[in-house]
Amino acid sequence: MEIIKINEDTWRIEDGGVRFFLLAGEKKALLIDSGMQVHNAKEIAEGLVSLPIELLNTHADMDHVGSNGEFDFFYMNPAEASNYYNTQKRTGTIVPVIDGDIIDLGGRELEIITLPGHTPGSIAVLDKKNRVLISGDPIQDGDIFMFGVQREIHAYLLSLKKLENYKDRFDTIYPSHGSFPVKPELIAALYEGAARLLAGDVEGTDAEFHGMKLKRYDVGAARFLWDGE
Repeated sequence: MEIIKINEDTWRIEDGGVRFFLLAGEKKALLIDSGMQVHNAKEIAEGLVSLPIELLNTHADMDHVGSNGEFDFFYMNPAEASNYYNTQKRTGTIVPVIDGDIIDLGGRELEIITLPGHTPGSIAVLDKKNRVLISGDPIQDGDIFMFGVQREIHAYLLSLKKLENYKDRFDTIYPSHGSFPVKPELIAALYEGAARLLAGDVEGTDAEFHGMKLKRYDVGAARFLWDGE
């Protein structure tokens, strides 16, 4: 685990193959995701800021909810409820956030953007003042999981297209995996790659995840793990 200060009120915590973030405002701080290997994300955050700390999950996959048990409640898109409670077998109280909702940390407004596809309730967070998009898993240059019943590549393409409406509102992207940071131009490259994948124009190589047989498709901008034909 490594804590890296991005600026005076933003930190990223590298937790093995995933990263999560701490954002501070004037009145409170927000953890965006809670790690995988660590189970004391709140304790870590309390060592960095002297503010009340809340939690938002970009989605409910296991590598993003490791410390959720430290919190009485957490912000999450309710479309993730089945993933969180049934698939991940987690407990806790969801405070729902949907498209366009604002979480105000005090002088720092964070806007919720729903991006279904990687999971039904995946969201990104637009740090409006700092012109940063905190993207979760859908926007990255590493391995993008697109397999299993909860993942849907058509919805993913629509979400990438949706981000065109926001392109003038952020200058950089903080993803949960892969390189950090990445440029907004990655969105168009991912759209092109995913469209080629769906059209059958990318040849896959055999891969496996926890015993599940998959294909890995390298589209240049990233690699998609997909169980489609």
